[in-house]
Amino acid sequence: MIRFATIGTSKITHQFVDALTQAPGAELVGVYSRSTDKARRASADFGVGLTWTDLGEMLGSSDVDAVYVASPNGIHYEQAGRALEAGKHVLVEKPAVPTAAEFATLLDEAERHGVVIFEGMRNIYDPSVEAIKALLGTIGQIRRVSLSFSQRSSRYDLVLAGKQVNIFDPKLFGGALYDIGVYCVGLLIELFGVPESVSGADVTIGSGADGAGIVVAAYPGMAADLSYSKITASARVSEIQGELGTLTFDSVTSPREIAVSYLDGRSETRTIDLPADNPADNMVFEIERFCDLVAGADPTPDQNRTLRTLQMMDAIRASIIRP
Repeated sequence: MIRFATIGTSKITHQFVDALTQAPGAELVGVYSRSTDKARRASADFGVGLTWTDLGEMLGSSDVDAVYVASPNGIHYEQAGRALEAGKHVLVEKPAVPTAAEFATLLDEAERHGVVIFEGMRNIYDPSVEAIKALLGTIGQIRRVSLSFSQRSSRYDLVLAGKQVNIFDPKLFGGALYDIGVYCVGLLIELFGVPESVSGADVTIGSGADGAGIVVAAYPGMAADLSYSKITASARVSEIQGELGTLTFDSVTSPREIAVSYLDGRSETRTIDLPADNPADNMVFEIERFCDLVAGADPTPDQNRTLRTLQMMDAIRASIIRP
């Protein structure tokens, strides 16, 4: 049984803990927060008895085997690095760290201490991705890909009121690309590999972070666009166009409905169901994969995908020219 402690008490941590109850190889034992009140409230919500407000004390605990890092993006590197140095396995919320160079350093640190570093990119481990891959071969030569994820954050209202919040703080690598655009980037890499070139454009909001953006990625014989936003909303489906048909799916983060329309008039639809006891949460699949890695499975494919994703994120940021 892998005994987890969490870093962070936000909504995503609550989702993770809910999913953890569905993973038979893992359990939550405690909560870390710099705030005593937040740590106590979270531990009460989660039904665990251990709390820490000192990170070093938590990392030194013999009750903890692994750490889930869900702090602001800009703090992941330092906290994950300390956990690895302490000999703890690390499941770090996406994006693992802001840059590919930082992740490469964490990979070296994990190898040095004989532990696992793993990025929690929940859509990649959803069974729908395998269903999409299986259907790609039926639509002929793929020419166009369009992945979309726009979800207005309720915390954008605070930015409009002149307040600074973590998820829109550029110093913490908040903003649309790192918080939700990364889902599109990760899925593109998983399905089609590394593009030959990328170019991006974004919308800067009052906090100084990006609120929305688009990316164009070029492959041999194929073009892809990614669109993402935390300041607007859209129900637009994502689409993969082949010379024999077009595949669509309803969500980048948790595809449930996959449809294919063939040029000869045929069509098919597949519905991907999640566990019946918690149908809204697909984070359980990444936890199950993490447990497999801790048990000895090869983490190289997972870590290489994260590294390639972060390299593409680096290239996107470098391509964006702001006034």
